Amino acid sequence: MTTFADIVNPQAIAAARQRIGADVRHTPLLRLPGAALGVACAELWLKLEHLQIGGSFKARGMFNRMRSLPIPAAGVIIASGGNAGIAVACAARALGVHCEVFLPELSSPAKRAVLAGLQAQVVVGGAAYSDALAACLLRQQETGALLMHAYDQPEIVVGAGTLAAEIEADAGVPHRVLVSVGGGGLIAGVAAWFEGRCRVEALEPVGSPTLHAARKAGAPVDVAVSGLAADALGARRIGAIAWEISQQHVAASHLLPEDAIRGAQQLLWSELRLAVEPAAALPLAALRCGAVVPAPQEDIALVLCGANFELAGLS
Repeated sequence: MTTFADIVNPQAIAAARQRIGADVRHTPLLRLPGAALGVACAELWLKLEHLQIGGSFKARGMFNRMRSLPIPAAGVIIASGGNAGIAVACAARALGVHCEVFLPELSSPAKRAVLAGLQAQVVVGGAAYSDALAACLLRQQETGALLMHAYDQPEIVVGAGTLAAEIEADAGVPHRVLVSVGGGGLIAGVAAWFEGRCRVEALEPVGSPTLHAARKAGAPVDVAVSGLAADALGARRIGAIAWEISQQHVAASHLLPEDAIRGAQQLLWSELRLAVEPAAALPLAALRCGAVVPAPQEDIALVLCGANFELAGLS
């Protein structure tokens, strides 16, 4: 029987990297002594994925799916808390196809404004991502548009994994990689690339514990979603692909308090002038609050996954 690991693997990720190389940015890897951000490790490798097209890592998966499959005349359609919708809209505009995006009511005004500027057709409705998804699926049945999922399609996860391939190409394999989790597409791609060659750890806000709850229950379960990162990490259930791959290649899952996340976001701005959304601050928050305790000799990769938020929150 074919498993997700059979199709989401280093070979597929390497092929995707070639496929979308002209579409996405090879984002910088900023290497700092751990002490520069108050962390007792050798080096921090900050993968500046918030500089990606569309302001998040999501562009990688969206371009990969759209480059891999035929696109109907109706174009593409997605339900998204914001970043995935923005990425689809960016890819659709680049490839010249129609794009329809369904957003939950909790999506940020900043993300809605970006979508409008990208000329996507936006539909807002439902309290959470799952509600927007239900409406999106009904619409897709009517139009026949290519359905784009925010995190749970093989092409999406494989595309996300190209980020990890870039980290290795630029600096080698770190001792540890810290990854924020919503539906799990990013951590599944990262874990699939490294395949146990380093320690991959999952990070979630206390208000959005999809993977953490699944690991506790022994299977994916629905969770309530709330808190400052809910618009970006607002999935109610871990994706099937992420669940399978994380059981093999994700070493640990951590829940982080909101004050630690906000503090890390502010520190990235005040010390490095990196303006990232709360979801992107979880890796540094995990190290600063003690959820993850590194060894002094470790090199740790932190994925700064997105930057679509209201800048007024930084000072």
